[in-house]
Amino acid sequence: MLEKLGIGIIGCGNISETYLTLGPLFRGLNLKAVADINMDAAHARAAEFGVQAYTVEELLAADDIDIVVNLTIPAAHYDISRRILEAGKHVYSEKPFVLSLKEGQTLLELAEQKGLRIGSAPDTFLGGSHQQCRSLIDSGAIGKVGSGTCHVMSRGMEHWHPNPAFFFKDGGGPILDLGPYYLTNLVQLLGPVKAVSALTSIPSPKRTVTSEQRYGETLSVETETTVHALLEFHSGAVITFGASWDVKDHSHNHMELYGETGTLYGPDPNFFGSEVRVTDENGTSVDLPAWQHPLGEPNQQHDSMATMANYRAAGLSDMAMGVLEDRPHRCNQALALHVADIMFSILTSGRERRFVELATSCNRPDAFLKEDAEQMLLSSSQDLVAE
Repeated sequence: MLEKLGIGIIGCGNISETYLTLGPLFRGLNLKAVADINMDAAHARAAEFGVQAYTVEELLAADDIDIVVNLTIPAAHYDISRRILEAGKHVYSEKPFVLSLKEGQTLLELAEQKGLRIGSAPDTFLGGSHQQCRSLIDSGAIGKVGSGTCHVMSRGMEHWHPNPAFFFKDGGGPILDLGPYYLTNLVQLLGPVKAVSALTSIPSPKRTVTSEQRYGETLSVETETTVHALLEFHSGAVITFGASWDVKDHSHNHMELYGETGTLYGPDPNFFGSEVRVTDENGTSVDLPAWQHPLGEPNQQHDSMATMANYRAAGLSDMAMGVLEDRPHRCNQALALHVADIMFSILTSGRERRFVELATSCNRPDAFLKEDAEQMLLSSSQDLVAE
């Protein structure tokens, strides 16, 4: 029988459904209980997935829970993660890991004192396409990467999200909400960041909600919604990073990395898999065949009616197996804190109009090869059922 760790979840919002649906497909995870300050939400989610409904205090005291997944709102991440560690349990947090560098450093010190682990989303960089990009870079397929671009831009959240107000408050914005996907992937491809500079702005101080639930409501914008940053990596690469919720349309690729002998066009780091394209030193473009990687196989219908690869909970499984096998996990605390440091430094640079040296660093997480993914999955992608 496969050894598993008991998993509890605090926060029964939309993302909890994803973890409860996909979690059982991975090794090392025994999803046992959920908790929420709204017990009606906890009971509803528990009934839906056949797990126990607890108060937050009951879950933290439960002897059969080894890892607690923190799916609360970003403003509560630090407090809940601290309480989880103080209860003697490992914590795996949704992004953003914390809302200040001091919070993150405090959690790391507490975890070290107690001999516990911290993990944090995103885990999308474990997807087949991103690992294919990693393999191309590591094998020297485009030579040493000297520069590149990365963009995540749209018209915002108020057009579709049922409760978009918190996205525009301090702790929100495109950097802290979407930045973790893109910056984490850049770090796993190129290594840690040395320094950043940025210009930031709030082009529209007021936003009008057009999603159905709060249609017509006016929101005050309290955080930057347009960011243009330069990232200097220890490797020597310099990347232009753009993040905005003030763009109606654009034609930028999600990620382009320019090497000595070619260019790599990477897919959207918000998802686990899509096409990868490279060009040689003559500019000849080649669409590469999809890697035969389990975490790149389409398994879910997307809103656009196109199938997509969704394997959220892979990072949680890798953390659980890391505990059981006494090895490092990839979505680890050092990586999460460094990515948080990059985001905070970008915002500081924009506000203070200066270069900012990073206070943290980290190692690139180990590559996540086909063999690693095959060992992690209990079921093939054909067995996944996601509405």
